[in-house]
Amino acid sequence: MTTYKVAIIGLGRMGSTIDDEGHFEVPYSVAASTKASTRLELVAGADLQSEKRDAFAERWNVAVYEDFREMITAEKPDLVAVCTAACLPKPANKAPDANSRSDSHADLAVAVADLGVPMLFVEKAMASSMQRADEIRDAIKRNNTLFNTGVLRRFDNRYTPVKEAIEQGRIGEVKTAIHYAGSSLMHGHIHSIDTLSHLIGDPTIEAVRGELLPRGFKIEGNHIPADPLATYQLRFANGVEAWTIPGGYWEFEIIGSEGSIRSFDNGARVSLRQPGTKEGRRQLWEEVSFDTVVPESTTMSCLEDLVAAHEEGRPTLGHIDVTHHITEATIAVAESHRQGGTWVELPLTTRDLYIFHV
Repeated sequence: MTTYKVAIIGLGRMGSTIDDEGHFEVPYSVAASTKASTRLELVAGADLQSEKRDAFAERWNVAVYEDFREMITAEKPDLVAVCTAACLPKPANKAPDANSRSDSHADLAVAVADLGVPMLFVEKAMASSMQRADEIRDAIKRNNTLFNTGVLRRFDNRYTPVKEAIEQGRIGEVKTAIHYAGSSLMHGHIHSIDTLSHLIGDPTIEAVRGELLPRGFKIEGNHIPADPLATYQLRFANGVEAWTIPGGYWEFEIIGSEGSIRSFDNGARVSLRQPGTKEGRRQLWEEVSFDTVVPESTTMSCLEDLVAAHEEGRPTLGHIDVTHHITEATIAVAESHRQGGTWVELPLTTRDLYIFHV
């Protein structure tokens, strides 16, 4: 069985240390997930900060570099994971000024693809504007790079029963999709929009309506200096409509013509409701519970999907076209807010609206 060499750019939280925070029972950082995989071999890391390089080298016993280009040239990795903050400097959570357009994910994704690395993982969101997302898409396509991003519920096995039940027609024709949780736009709703889309088969999103919070938020100069809280509504090409409701703990509900299915507590359990017996004219509903799914490492699943796509000659589960489309829908929420909360159609005509996020 072939193993593939992995190198990481950005040796902080997602690259190396997030598992220390105790959020997950299974490996979550790229380094830990790579070490846990039988298909992947961690060979190197790169970071501009010497203290992070030193800690990474000591922890994982691999070579470290200040210059990612030097690392790629020397180590010849099969897969590079971009785990830097999206917008620098970090740990700042706000742009330093109105002229700031930093976008390390876009800078590095384009550079790594153009260096000929065959497989690329980029932390979410892939870019901070559609102008830069377009550049990534073009680089991925011209280099035939396989691509996934860190919207990891798409790779979470606890959502598999939900997706399979929908595909099997157990709720009939899908009509409505709902996400429950308050969240910021680029850090959170990039996940929620992606998960809703994934669960119903990734139909094209035709239009988006949304607002940023607080509702009086003003966008000036095509620049949003910090990741805003947001709500949204989506209209899919197949007639399905979707909403986010700012309450709950990361729950997803898909409602169909013959039932509904809901994932509770950030994927912890699933419940299916279907028409049951009748009492006179009243239609009663019956609840079907699912067995608890033992969680697997979503990061490892994402990285191994790149390997499987490489070997099988197929698109990845989070391929560039779907990721680019979800990113556009997410940024369209802010564009809708700027236009007074009206529906905006995709693709967006404005490509340079920039949203700072980490």
